[in-house]
Amino acid sequence: MPPYAGPPVASRSGDAASPLRLLTYLALAITLIVLDDQASWLARAREQANVVVQPVWRLAGLPGQLGSQVRDNAASHGQLVAENRQLRNQLLIANARLTRLQTAALDNAQLRELLGVAERSGLDVQLAPILDIDLDPVRQRLVLAAGTREGVHVGQAVIDAGGLMGQVIATTGSTATVLLLTDPDHAVPVTVARNGVRLIVYGRGDTLELRDIPLSAGVEVGDEIVTSGLGGRFPAGFPVGTIATLNPDDSHAFLVGELKPAAQLDRGRDVLLLRPGAAIRLPPATPAAPSAPAGAAPPAAPSPATPSASPSATPSPALSPAPQHTPGRAPDSPEPVR
Repeated sequence: MPPYAGPPVASRSGDAASPLRLLTYLALAITLIVLDDQASWLARAREQANVVVQPVWRLAGLPGQLGSQVRDNAASHGQLVAENRQLRNQLLIANARLTRLQTAALDNAQLRELLGVAERSGLDVQLAPILDIDLDPVRQRLVLAAGTREGVHVGQAVIDAGGLMGQVIATTGSTATVLLLTDPDHAVPVTVARNGVRLIVYGRGDTLELRDIPLSAGVEVGDEIVTSGLGGRFPAGFPVGTIATLNPDDSHAFLVGELKPAAQLDRGRDVLLLRPGAAIRLPPATPAAPSAPAGAAPPAAPSPATPSASPSATPSPALSPAPQHTPGRAPDSPEPVR
């Protein structure tokens, strides 16, 4: 034996059995194929095995399904959040536009009302926007965005669509300060529209007050109070307010009344300024019909061609400047002023 030759290899008994085992498995497989083809019993066995194994498959695929659902839900949630944010922004913008349109509609309605009053009454007025307000409860004042450059002057009466608001007390080149009727420093000579009783309205911070009303004056709750024109500061006939309550004073000799202002003193963004010499110019035919049966004294003044006849009807020459502000006013004629 040569020295490089290895040890003799012993014969293995398993090597001879391996081909035999392979042939046995092959024969068994062929037999099963033939039987399955002939009787199809193996297909039923597979169906039953699938039924048994189906939960295992579902359990094995559950992590993948959960992962897919989580990814889909996350994507859907992010998309919904983005859409919600976008829709919320659009809603805010739409609400802002709607509020602006509503404000513009209110301003337009107020301007139409103011200009309608000026047109119907025949007033020479000037429109002025409100720039600022005095928040002090004791000082009731407004600042207008119109001054001397626009022709505003001290003492000019301020009105709105409801009635008298106050008067201009200070001016600059571009602004004007208005003292409202409700200011404690303000007083207005007025008259009761129903019976012509002359009174004075005082400001009380947030309301108006009538003082020293005689018990025999016949003033009642609900009477309309208008300017009398005395003093020449305010033209006659402008609504000031309506009597809300009447109570006796401390002496029980006079009455004290509280007025509801006719003007909207705490609202609006624009006011009207009466220009110098402005008067309410009503058609002469309308007041002539009710004034003719009211008394027999004024039938001599129906002719509009002689305007000097109306001031001459007053016997007192000292009161002649007052009717010049309202030459055609029947409700505030100089007869009750006597």
